[in-house]
Amino acid sequence: MSAATDAASGPVGLYGGSFDPVHLGHLRTALEACELLDLAGLRFLPSHLPPHREAPRAASNLRVQMLEAAIGDVSLFSVDDRELRRGGASYTIDTLRSLREELPGQSFVLILGMDAFLGLPDWHRSEELPDYTHFMVAHRPGWEPPTTGLLGDWLAARRTDEPGDLRAGAGRVYVHPVTALDISSTAIRELVARGGDPRFLVPESVRAILEQTQCYA
Repeated sequence: MSAATDAASGPVGLYGGSFDPVHLGHLRTALEACELLDLAGLRFLPSHLPPHREAPRAASNLRVQMLEAAIGDVSLFSVDDRELRRGGASYTIDTLRSLREELPGQSFVLILGMDAFLGLPDWHRSEELPDYTHFMVAHRPGWEPPTTGLLGDWLAARRTDEPGDLRAGAGRVYVHPVTALDISSTAIRELVARGGDPRFLVPESVRAILEQTQCYA
């Protein structure tokens, strides 16, 4: 896999998910995160077996192929397949620990949508995550942040409105709205399964792979 430039001048973004398939909503969020946080690079981390949702429909190698086709020549983007190579359930804490071992002086920012952030308390060893990474929560208008429980405590103690606070260390939470593109991988799979055209929902390079492989037909 290609590797993003992990420069000491900025944090590295981490964007996990099934990417089954990757779509324009994923890509737009990733680009806006790079611009907002002045990231040195952003790694897409396709999961092998996501613990809190159904197993991906498309094979691992095909999801990687679609991701690489989608990011094209965007120099800040890369695909990191460590969760696929590791096998088993894809626990984020294991991924963060391996990244810390690989890049001990690097700061990381885990890019999360609102739904994923609200589900963090159910993640494996979630209380350890702030030891390894900052968080960017990409939310939509009308979102109300939690005020109680683990997330309420995190926001009270760790929230920052300054992107510069994410350039070193770990554990800060930066909440910022992103362009709302109401696109879901599930809806795309269902559309393709009934013979619909995913044009303008996925990059043309991904659309070509879907047509060629018929992986969701």
